[in-house]
Amino acid sequence: MRGGSFFGSATTNKPIDALIFTRIGGGPWKRAHQFRPMREASAAAKIVPPVSFHILRHTYASRLAMRAVPMGVIAAQLGHTDTRMTEKHYAHLAKNYVSDTVARHLASLALLR
Repeated sequence: MRGGSFFGSATTNKPIDALIFTRIGGGPWKRAHQFRPMREASAAAKIVPPVSFHILRHTYASRLAMRAVPMGVIAAQLGHTDTRMTEKHYAHLAKNYVSDTVARHLASLALLR
């Protein structure tokens, strides 16, 4: 099954803010619930240091930034209320982020034509 198909079926008919991966009772996974299974899976896959959901989240955001996804979209995906934290941690990964931002602001000042 392709990744897109999996997430498509996992999110079908769910509200936009619904959790995709829940515990058996439908509640959220908390750090205490995921730590041991992630450590065991990392050990089985010989991944050192072990992977955590935080590392997976950071990797997801980094990959989006490297594909020039707007910082506002990445911030929304991470649940940030604005782009400041997202820019601080991920803007350097976007090849044209600095130059595009400068050009956009210069254009509004009528310095570029």
